Amino acid sequence: MSDTDFLAERFEAHRPRLRAVAYRMLGSLAEAEDAVQEAWFRLSRSEAGDIGNLGGWLTTVVGRVCLDLLRSRASRREEPLEEDRRPVPVAGPEQDALLADSVGGALLVVLGTLTPAERLAFVLHDLFGVPFEEIAVIADRTPTAARQLASRARRRVRGAEAPRTDLERRREVVDAFLAAARDGDFDGLLRVLDPDVVARAAGGVTTGARAVARGATSFAHLARTAGPALVGGVPGVVVRDAAGHVERVLAFTVVRDRVAVIEVVSEPERLAALDIAPAP
Repeated sequence: MSDTDFLAERFEAHRPRLRAVAYRMLGSLAEAEDAVQEAWFRLSRSEAGDIGNLGGWLTTVVGRVCLDLLRSRASRREEPLEEDRRPVPVAGPEQDALLADSVGGALLVVLGTLTPAERLAFVLHDLFGVPFEEIAVIADRTPTAARQLASRARRRVRGAEAPRTDLERRREVVDAFLAAARDGDFDGLLRVLDPDVVARAAGGVTTGARAVARGATSFAHLARTAGPALVGGVPGVVVRDAAGHVERVLAFTVVRDRVAVIEVVSEPERLAALDIAPAP
């Protein structure tokens, strides 16, 4: 076996974990694969014999690649999010395999609301146990600052998994949102929205309960023709046109009986890819 083949074999042993890290960082399978492949390119061009902890070295490389990609996305958010590649999770064998061990689809959506540095710190430390000293090197922060990043991120996502076991209760919260939107009930919307709620649509991102509630009241005319549904297993709302065709879909992440994230999908290609089922 040549040195290159031996190195490739060692790399392949780390690939599943690297891909899992990258997917949780990026929310895109294609970009996750690209990030892992970039790690291989850098490894193949390095003095691999001098690397003492290959797994740690590769995780650092993948973390930096993902952080750069997330920062690039953040800089583009000044424009409409036409290239957003983190849609509402759609069930599939590969997605299920990646998500099953430590993070569900709803939490993946919540992760998309974090800043790049917060997402890096949370994913690497809380999901993969990377020490803050190593995260600090990747993020170009002090270990204390890295710990604070993870703490802020944790406050956002805390409890996101627990409500997945109570579909009926989450459905009630979404129904209350829909009823308040239909009536143009601003105060009713505030009661069901998390103070730091994030609404993501093709046109951009809206944050904060009052801003999202204002947007929802303008949605009243559409809400009257909307109906409950499950979108990729997540409580959602489907809006149909006069002919009965799906016009847009809203998927909700409910945390502690409040709406934490609303994902609005209106692009035809994304609508076609969604797994939409009647609400139970």
